[in-house]
Order: sequence, then C-alpha cells, then structure tokens
Amino acid sequence: MRRVAICFLFASLTLSAQTKKILVQGAPPERVRELQALTTKAQIVGVNKENLAEHLADADAFIGNITPDQVRAGKNLKWVQVQSAGVEGVLHLAGSSALRDSAIVLTNNQIVQGPEIADHAMAMLLSLARRLPTYIADRQAENWRRGERYQGIELNGRTAVIVGVGGIGSQIAFRAWAHGMRVIGVDPEDIPFMPILHKVVKPDQIDEVLPEADVLFISAPHTPQSHRMIGSRQFDLMKKDSYFIAVSRGAIYDLNGLVRALDSKHLAGAGVDVTDPEPLPKGHALWKFDNVIITPHIAGRSDKDAARMNNTVKENIVRFADGRPLINVVDKQKGY
Repeated sequence: MRRVAICFLFASLTLSAQTKKILVQGAPPERVRELQALTTKAQIVGVNKENLAEHLADADAFIGNITPDQVRAGKNLKWVQVQSAGVEGVLHLAGSSALRDSAIVLTNNQIVQGPEIADHAMAMLLSLARRLPTYIADRQAENWRRGERYQGIELNGRTAVIVGVGGIGSQIAFRAWAHGMRVIGVDPEDIPFMPILHKVVKPDQIDEVLPEADVLFISAPHTPQSHRMIGSRQFDLMKKDSYFIAVSRGAIYDLNGLVRALDSKHLAGAGVDVTDPEPLPKGHALWKFDNVIITPHIAGRSDKDAARMNNTVKENIVRFADGRPLINVVDKQKGY
C-alpha cells in the first residue's frame, strides 16, 4: 500500500512538472477560466502590473505585449503571442533585441484582420473616387448640388500598386481586381502565382512601378527595411491625380511628403488609417484637406475580428500545451 502511495505521489509530481505555465496579460477572471477549460496540460494565469513579477520567472509562455525587461526576466519563456498583426512594438521598436535574438517563438494575428482592413482600404478609395466627402458635407448643409461640379472616377481599367501582398494586401488585391483594376504588388517575398496580380516586384523596384499607379495602397508591416520607404520622391513618381491609401503602419510613409503632394495638388486625395505620429496631432496640416479621409487606426475592427483573434490564441494554447507546432509564427529577423 505504501509503495502504491509513493508511486502515485511520484506520478503526480511528474505531471505537475510537465504542466506548462501560460501568462495572459490583462485577462479578467472569466477569460482565464475560458482559456483554462481548453486544456489540462497548462496552467493559465491572468497577470497585471501588480502580480506579473511573481509569475514571470517560471512562466513558459506569455500572451500580450512583452517588454525587453520582461523577456530577460522570463528565463523559462518559450513562446510569446501578441494580439496584433504588427510585431514592431515587441521587436524592432522596443529599444532592445532581447526577444528578436532569443530562442522564444513569437506568434501574432497576421491575416486575421485582412478582410476588415481590406474593406476599409477600398471604402476609402471608393469614397474619394466618388467624391463622397463633398456630398457628406453638403448633406450637413442641406445643400443639393449637381452638374459640372461632380466628376466621379471609374476604377475599371486603372492601376493599383499594393505595397505588401500578405494577409492584408492580398485581400486588397482581390477587391481591387473585382473592381476591374490592374493590380501590381510590391513585396520582398516570392508571392505564389495569383491570376489577380498583373505582376509583383521587389521593394527596390518600387520606383519603376509607381509611375503606373492610379492608387497606391500601403499594407506592409513596419520593419527597418520598410521604414519611410514612401517619401517625397515616391509621391512625385505617382501619376498626377492619383490616390494614396495607408492602412498598415504610419511609419512606412513620410507624412510631410504626403502633405506636400496634396498641397501641390499632385495627388487627387488620400485615405489614412495610420499616421506617424499617432494620434495625429491637433493642428497638423493633414487635417485641413477636404480630399483626405482620416480614421484613427480602426481599420481592423469589426463585429467578427475579435472572435478570429481569440481563436488564434486558443488554438496556440492547445498546440503549445500538447507540444505541437504553433500557427502564425513570426520570422523575428524579418519582423513579420
């Protein structure tokens, strides 16, 4: 009987040692219970500023936006999951290479918000091409105006250049193609063949295709390589009366360069959901243009995106607990 008890105790200790500890940043108790119900092979712990330090040292995984100091304190960390698609906040812009150069696997929510952001990008383009901002203002003034003042733009037959043909950019490409547009992609990766793409060029060839652009979409991740890749020169290379739409990260384009291109009337309009800095400061010159649509970095929000983002986290918790490969793994050196 004593031998059985000792064996049971040893088995219990072994099982406990194999249980993985996963910290979830800012999770309320009901969220922790929901995630804990997914597996018996992991301990799910909700953490905040007050209790993070006591749990970090022996944690196996961290869900949330981790800092370099927390990476260094988490000696046992093997996996970090961020809720967003962009990872520059925990990699390139965190002031440290602690996570980037570690053996920790980083996962994100790439692709998940592609439909929402692509819809938002096309909504901005369509609103500008059909001059809707003018008529929204007229509605507020109860002013019914027609005639020569209106000149909508037909998208059919025009060219869209999309910087970043990943989870967001590919969705934009399908929508632009569906409107009859000729689509050119710009991406550092070798993009699989898609009939909707007329061609794909590398980032160092972007100046060659910008003269063809009736609209330039920015849907790339922000990395050291993509930082400010669209400046005054690139805006000048675009067609006269073309459009600029940015829905991924504001630091990819030069905000002052955009203002100059609008001020000179080289561009017909712009739609930006992202700026650098964010929020766009009050009094900034970009606010003054009637042909600019500005939204406060909300393109990825919808009635369905949260569920898809949560499903990524849930799937990875089960996979991590079971020792299986994770989904949405980030190449930390590339930054996406």
